Amino acid sequence: MKKKIFQIFIVLLITTSCGFKVYNQADLINFSAEEIRTTGDSRINYNLKNKLISSLKNDYKEKIILIIETKKNKTIKEKNIKNEITKYQISINANIKIESTDFNVEPFVVQEKGDYNVSSQHSQSINAEKKLIRQLSNNLGDKILEELLFRLNDI
Repeated sequence: MKKKIFQIFIVLLITTSCGFKVYNQADLINFSAEEIRTTGDSRINYNLKNKLISSLKNDYKEKIILIIETKKNKTIKEKNIKNEITKYQISINANIKIESTDFNVEPFVVQEKGDYNVSSQHSQSINAEKKLIRQLSNNLGDKILEELLFRLNDI
């Protein structure tokens, strides 16, 4: 009986006082985007800009200029026995450069991949592609924010 109580006590002690704390990304941002310049696919850039502007709208004195170059690559992923395309893969690469007087950061590359099925109706295939591009660009924006926080807070 004592051994069982002791085991429960040890398990409770370990799990309740581990010191793990979930961080809020908004609390870690100590810079703001003065300007975001984009080149490449306009739909992806529009989603990226909106994502980054909403996250980097704080008024800190450390200002950065983000230069983002996006490239979308659409390739055939699968074909059926009749040699008809059944699935496409889309990969989005973003080359990010940071200009700042306060920070000296090397350029970096972020990539996202995803695929979608071709439908029997062309309009449904186009909608599936647009939905995938929206999702990939949102994920790309999250990755860019994480990388910015990692690189700029590390200095």
